[in-house]
Amino acid sequence: MSRTHGCTLTRMTPQEFIDRWQGSAAAEMANSQSFLKELCALLDVEEPQPTQQDESANTYTFEKAVTFNNGDGTTSQGRVDLYRQGCFVLESKQGSERKAAEQEQALAEVTRAKKRRTGTAQRGTTGWEKAMVKARQQARRYAEAIPGEWPPFLIVVDVGHCFDVYADFSQSGKNYIPFPDPVSYRIPLKKLADRTPAAQSSRGADNDQTIGEVTLERLRLIWTDPHALDPAKQTAKVTRELAAKLAELAKRLEARTNDAGEKLYTAEDVSHFLMRCLFTMFAEDVQLGGFTDGAFTHFLKSRRGKLDTFVPMLESLWQTMDTGGFSTVLEGTLKRFNGGLFEDCTVLPVTDDQLELLIEAATARWEEVEPAIFGTLLERALDPVERHKLGAHYTPRAYVERLVMPTIMEPLRAEWEAVYATAVQLDDDGKSAEARQVIREYHDKLCETRVLDPACGSGNFLYVALELMKRLEGEVLNALRDFGEKQLPLLTIDPHQFLGIEINPRAAAIADLVLWIGYLQWHFRTRGNQQLAEPIIKNYDNIECRDAVLTWDSVEPVFNEDGTPVTRWDGRTTKPHPVTGEEVPDETALVQELNYVSAKRAQWPKSDYVIGNPPFVGGWKLRQVTGDGYVTAIACSGGLEC
Repeated sequence: MSRTHGCTLTRMTPQEFIDRWQGSAAAEMANSQSFLKELCALLDVEEPQPTQQDESANTYTFEKAVTFNNGDGTTSQGRVDLYRQGCFVLESKQGSERKAAEQEQALAEVTRAKKRRTGTAQRGTTGWEKAMVKARQQARRYAEAIPGEWPPFLIVVDVGHCFDVYADFSQSGKNYIPFPDPVSYRIPLKKLADRTPAAQSSRGADNDQTIGEVTLERLRLIWTDPHALDPAKQTAKVTRELAAKLAELAKRLEARTNDAGEKLYTAEDVSHFLMRCLFTMFAEDVQLGGFTDGAFTHFLKSRRGKLDTFVPMLESLWQTMDTGGFSTVLEGTLKRFNGGLFEDCTVLPVTDDQLELLIEAATARWEEVEPAIFGTLLERALDPVERHKLGAHYTPRAYVERLVMPTIMEPLRAEWEAVYATAVQLDDDGKSAEARQVIREYHDKLCETRVLDPACGSGNFLYVALELMKRLEGEVLNALRDFGEKQLPLLTIDPHQFLGIEINPRAAAIADLVLWIGYLQWHFRTRGNQQLAEPIIKNYDNIECRDAVLTWDSVEPVFNEDGTPVTRWDGRTTKPHPVTGEEVPDETALVQELNYVSAKRAQWPKSDYVIGNPPFVGGWKLRQVTGDGYVTAIACSGGLEC
């Protein structure tokens, strides 16, 4: 039994709840509140409170009154089916099931011009999908009318059938997207009782919950602690822990010396070795290109006490990943990875403790890494100068989205909404083929939309743009399917559309890696085991390692009249101030001044959108950081007198 606000509801099992409601008829007003009250009992959360006369007190209630701003100086009234402050707005609809023969007939009728569709809100028809989209739009309008907040979740319920879930954790109201993705945002009622074991991992802690239990917990958190479902929060901890392990491993590898006290490996040697390692760890986690779950981790563990074979065996594995073929190390056939990452298969020898750090990193869940912050943390982890900043501030994903949303996503989504409305009208007129065509044309355009970050660093802004565009693409493909498309297009949004310019070679390499990891994460999240064309990693040359402001024919070192080099601070190495503790320039970190010969303004690749967070260096700091020669070259290239 479940007691809520003085009322006692029978606590049903998930299957009993499903059996009770899945046969309910299309009677939204009659069934909605009873259904939702019993859902609350099933979730073991309090049921909605009685409506108060003071509207501000109605923080969790049915039929919450809201006032719409109609945009023309007038207002109108509405009522939210169910609202919980700080959690969600819920819009309730109810369609009805058809028998198989009736459903088949209805689908045939959809393609006939200007014929009356019986039950366009009935499940299994294009009309029902349209009704669910319309309900989502209505839910967003309700959310907009809630004073002082944008709830993180919108829920559209078809009573007795399914829940469609949308989220905007930034709570800006501009990015309600299918949650957790366009494939699994719809929760069929029958899923609440699914006894199939949830995903397990041979490398991490087993998840002994069933799919039904995981689904119920997701709904429970939407009611009680919605921000606990924010993927950025869930993955940030994993990402920081992995970066810390890689930083420690990089530090130990760089510290190794020969008998003469000379360093064995440069920072660049270590960086490239570890980037190949981490992508291999990621490949096994998502079972990419022939990798099986835990295969690489098993190899690493098998080298305990056998470090003399570590280098040749790992080199052999990477050579196979570069070309494709049978791997004697993994005892299986691998696809061709290529893309430049494994062209150099150099493996650094490791000690026992360094092997253990590799194993610790490999046992983490690499498919849960958040690329939006991973790039920055990896860059710091692999950079001896920046490594001390590993735990310091990085640009949070929410800040990146604040730039990407208005710059890229709002225009793209506005265009999509117009395209969808056109498709709906065409379909209503019986022109289903034309409706699908306008959607395909928009998808084609989306797959050729190019985004440039001219100071891309390790690629965080480009990745967020890629992910948000992939989410929109998922909605477009869902709509194409709903309008009767039998075979979805092979063309898809991929890294070739995301262009970057970055002067730091390490950061540029990481940006390319981040985009591919993010793209492949999304592929497996939404398309499962659908085959990837070889090579899996393609060398698009979309991240250019160069200066974004200037080009020049050559550089010349600057000397004093007596022949001594003219030097300046290197512009990046800092040390703690002895009094304040703040980071200040390290006066011992010097580089030679340079003259830039025949400098001129750099050209950027063609793109549809330009985003980024360029490093701002202004005023007197410009000369301190970049040098006299660079500042003079900028002035000359801009037409100033030099």
